Amino acid sequence: MDTARLQWGLSQVTSSDIQEALAEAGLQPLSTSSLDSLKVYLDLLLKWNSRLNLTAIREPEAIVRRHFIESLVGAERLPQGIKTLLDFGSGAGFPGIPIAIRRPEITVTLGESQAKKSAFLREAGRALGIPVEVYDGRIEFMPETRQFGAVALRAVDRMEEACVEALRRVETGGWLVLFATRPSVPRLIAPLKGIAWRSPVVFAGTVEEIILVGRKLAPLE
Repeated sequence: MDTARLQWGLSQVTSSDIQEALAEAGLQPLSTSSLDSLKVYLDLLLKWNSRLNLTAIREPEAIVRRHFIESLVGAERLPQGIKTLLDFGSGAGFPGIPIAIRRPEITVTLGESQAKKSAFLREAGRALGIPVEVYDGRIEFMPETRQFGAVALRAVDRMEEACVEALRRVETGGWLVLFATRPSVPRLIAPLKGIAWRSPVVFAGTVEEIILVGRKLAPLE
């Protein structure tokens, strides 16, 4: 990708640009329909971001490389057989919407308590034609019976507390997916018991940013 083109316009983002970013991250190519969905998503995000603070990253290339690619790495690292996923504190839809695009066999719930952001998520789901659910309340108030095959957290406020609540939402045998940094991992996982962690996945081009995936082995006491 031409690094001189840091100020992409909406119409300048091409499928080839996104595929090149995928290849640089070591990811599998996406189908034409998935690439089209990502381009629609990017345009919608840029449009809404002019009115709302959905993401501090404004440049389209940076959004693709930071938000899209990191979320798609998470999608590829999710184990097979997962049927449902909760994106805890979804914000602008990361990682949940790219996961829904890349892994259409997974039913994704986007958890976002801020009304303006949840409105954006509903519009994104409608525009993309993907069957995501938007839960617009605080996750701790979600009915206790609601559990998921996986729960993902990325750039969530009060991350340590959120991880504890997220684990309650993972069904036994399901997966907790943390987008984190190496220095933060010990304090994040210290209160999380009964999880078998896999080796962390390091994002290409970084040394500290990782995805940590763990399996919940037993019900919480």
